[in-house]
Amino acid sequence: MPKQKTNRAAAKRFKQTASGSLKRRKAYKSHILTKKTRKRKRNLRRADMVSPSDERKLKKLLPYGA
Repeated sequence: MPKQKTNRAAAKRFKQTASGSLKRRKAYKSHILTKKTRKRKRNLRRADMVSPSDERKLKKLLPYGA
């Protein structure tokens, strides 16, 4: 049986932690930043974890961790 291919788009957006859960960047930090408060932009810098319901789907796209 051939090896499963990693979805390259998902590999660029998600990283697997040591415990196996997936880390992601937060949305709404790319443009129109003038109207957003300093506090809001600062909180958007931090990484967040993928929700458990989405994690199952994403792990199929990332068979080798990525």
